Amino acid sequence: MLRALDHVQLAAPAGSEDALRRFYGDALGMTQTPKPPALAARGGCWFEAGQVRLHLGIERDFRPARKAHPGLRVTGIETYAARLAAHGVRITWGDRDLPGHRRFYADDPVGNRLEFLEPVTPDAP
Repeated sequence: MLRALDHVQLAAPAGSEDALRRFYGDALGMTQTPKPPALAARGGCWFEAGQVRLHLGIERDFRPARKAHPGLRVTGIETYAARLAAHGVRITWGDRDLPGHRRFYADDPVGNRLEFLEPVTPDAP
């Protein structure tokens, strides 16, 4: 039986770690967590905030995920969107087609699509 989602892994090109740290750490406010030594040798970086864990792994012949994406639940979505915009991140609102939610999309610095959403009502799924 499934109990929880442990993490989401996204791919990134070699040498992008500094840009990923600025985006996921500074702009998104996540904390970088150490990778086990055997995995650290492969490059990439891991981040977390509360129970949200994102792993960025280096992929040869990298292509960003344009349709596939993690959906990240936030509180204070307007404030969070403004925070990202202040870091130079382009925000695209898309809340009309998901009843009961406000949401926007943004790309990380290597082009991976991310969705940020907040329920309009506190008891929405």
